Amino acid sequence: MIRRFGLSARQSLGQNFLLDLNLTRRIARAAAPLDIASVIEIGPGPGALTRALLIEGAAHVTAIERDRRCLGALAEIGDAFPGRLTVIEADALQASLPDLVPAPRKIVANLPYNIATPLLLRWLGEIEAYESLTLMFQKEVAQRLAAAPRSKAYGRLSVLAQWLCRVEALFDVPPAAFVPAPKVTSTLVRLTPRPAPLAPCRRDLLERVTAAAFGQRRKMLRQSLRALGGDVGALIAAAEVDPTARAEELSVAEFCALARFIDRPAAG
Repeated sequence: MIRRFGLSARQSLGQNFLLDLNLTRRIARAAAPLDIASVIEIGPGPGALTRALLIEGAAHVTAIERDRRCLGALAEIGDAFPGRLTVIEADALQASLPDLVPAPRKIVANLPYNIATPLLLRWLGEIEAYESLTLMFQKEVAQRLAAAPRSKAYGRLSVLAQWLCRVEALFDVPPAAFVPAPKVTSTLVRLTPRPAPLAPCRRDLLERVTAAAFGQRRKMLRQSLRALGGDVGALIAAAEVDPTARAEELSVAEFCALARFIDRPAAG
């Protein structure tokens, strides 16, 4: 199919095709059950994962693809599964997925490395719209998403993702599984939205606190949080966190406590 449609992967689009049907079916099964939700796939390329999702029971798949060269290959898959595949030629960074398909929704995708994190941050901003996100990331990004406090990978992305979702790193995929082979290992991650955020706070304030804390992660909080302005000592006391701790030592709940008091540290 790649040869017939001239689908050589383009670096500018972050394309690394995953063609092994056994592997793509394993990815599809990780997102199961697929028949209870509208399944959205980002960047299907030649459609190996698309086909696997349909084989594994997806009632309907909506595939978002910006590379016009792939549309003919995807049309053949649509013909093989009548009425179960819709292909939309669009840039996923610009598309509003909740406007395209009805709830409940699941996203399953082998994401292009160059836009994986921006896409995830956008979807986290509307996480209540999704049942689950089953996504392939560069292993380094997957480690950051799932990292626990007191680990080198733990950072701003860890806090935000875990605040909103249960994060599971499922399995690694070696470079040789892709065409062309990337220089890094990939990891499949499943993010399941929490019924409510792990602890109450505003996202914008949580992002401010984590930016300050991890921006100087080697410094104690009483130093790194000075970037926030105001009475840092009162803020830390109100949130009941250790002023000598460093950013990587705080739990997600403790960051949320700091965010709750950022504008009113004296409230106690």
